[in-house]
Amino acid sequence: LFLTALAGPGAAQTAPSLVEIAAYQGLHRAAADGDAGAIRALAATGADLNARDNAGRTPVHVATFAGQPQALRALAEAGADMNALDGEAYDAVTIAAVADDPDLLSLALALGNRPDLVTSRWDGTALIAAAHLGHDEVVRRLIAAGAPLDHVNNLGWTALIEAVVLGDGGPRHQATVQALVEAGADRGLADRDGQTPLMLAEARGYARIAALLGG
Repeated sequence: LFLTALAGPGAAQTAPSLVEIAAYQGLHRAAADGDAGAIRALAATGADLNARDNAGRTPVHVATFAGQPQALRALAEAGADMNALDGEAYDAVTIAAVADDPDLLSLALALGNRPDLVTSRWDGTALIAAAHLGHDEVVRRLIAAGAPLDHVNNLGWTALIEAVVLGDGGPRHQATVQALVEAGADRGLADRDGQTPLMLAEARGYARIAALLGG
């Protein structure tokens, strides 16, 4: 089951459409189907492991969008570039982060996908994308993998700020903020208007998050 496109900073990804999937051949088809055997066989014949579809997606991206861990593993073992960015500047880790798939994310990291890549049109990171969406377990795993806590995207926001300004103040965003604070994220980094995460949380009435931020 393929992911659908998501909107908003850190999440504007476009999964292959049904039309694109139907037209796939070779490694892209094998990745979509999760056919690890076909991937190994095609790789042995010299197929281009990093070939791109019309949207710049490699088989690694397709396997991740499709939630196919065995295909992802087979591609990595055959030598595919695990850090490739698709046409919208997303890598496998950020795709898995947005999908809220901690296990697929951990697999991508174990297979060599770096946690610190700058991704998306907003020059963000997988951690920022996950924090925005309140994907707290993904956030914890990215932190454990060494993702940069205080990267500032081109909106002037960090993961901590996005968890507040794009979050709903609910339990998962609370857990996200707690994980970031406990990991040492800089609570003093302000947005372009000089608003700190605490100020932003208080302005939105997010009392629990404000308390986590020291309010």
